[in-house]
Amino acid sequence: MSTFQASLREIPDPAQASVGNPSRRLDLWMLAGIAIAVVATIAGIASTGVSPTYFFQPTGVLIVIGGTIGVTFITTPRVALLHSLRRVGDLFFPAHSSREDLIEEIVSYVRLVRIRGLVAIEPVLGETSNRFLAESLLLAMDVNQRGELETALANKLRLCERQGEADAKVLEVAGGFAPTIGVLGTVVGLIDVLRQFSTVSSVASGLGTAFVSTIYGLALANLVLLPAAHRIRARVAEAFEIQELIMEGTMCVFDRIHPALVRQRLSCFLREENPAGTTPEAALR
Repeated sequence: MSTFQASLREIPDPAQASVGNPSRRLDLWMLAGIAIAVVATIAGIASTGVSPTYFFQPTGVLIVIGGTIGVTFITTPRVALLHSLRRVGDLFFPAHSSREDLIEEIVSYVRLVRIRGLVAIEPVLGETSNRFLAESLLLAMDVNQRGELETALANKLRLCERQGEADAKVLEVAGGFAPTIGVLGTVVGLIDVLRQFSTVSSVASGLGTAFVSTIYGLALANLVLLPAAHRIRARVAEAFEIQELIMEGTMCVFDRIHPALVRQRLSCFLREENPAGTTPEAALR
């Protein structure tokens, strides 16, 4: 086995690595969106003059929620489903990583490598602020050719992006089935109405109850599952940009580029509100 292949096996597993992680904090913007959707839906129902209790139908709940969960189990392998559920949990506490701080951290490694060589960064790998950065620097220490390093990092980026897309697809598929299962609940309700067709008052009440299942299916799909899938994709895109920044920075470390040029090259990954990233005086340091 080559040294490069051995180094790939030594990369710490994301769930077990001891290096630092970006800080996590509650996503208040997402909670605000949930609150607005819930309040608007309840207010819309109240404006019709219909009692909210009328919309709580056990039959519809069982068919729509149970059916959607069952279909999700059928379409999604267990490991993929659990991974997607963990991703949903992370939506409420996303990892926060400062790109400016990450650039400065990479620049400090460049300075260290230009003076002492790549082996000098080994003692500080456990203190890096980002797990992917630690993995990338570890690879940079063990490979001999620039092409091998670039290929390995690019493959890892693609795998991370595919995993995020797969997690979003789980929710998207469930969101596609939920309205149809809601219609199934409506059909079941209509069948029950036809059993009592001789009583006009029962028919009128039963028709309204039957269509509640359709509301459940539409609400579950359009207020929960599909928005969560889009949110996951947005988070994956943001994480991909940060990983691209780290990949570019790692290549700069490997090539021992001047710190000022590294900072200038990585500044293109900063947000629009601060496109330059640093002042001209800071860039010359």
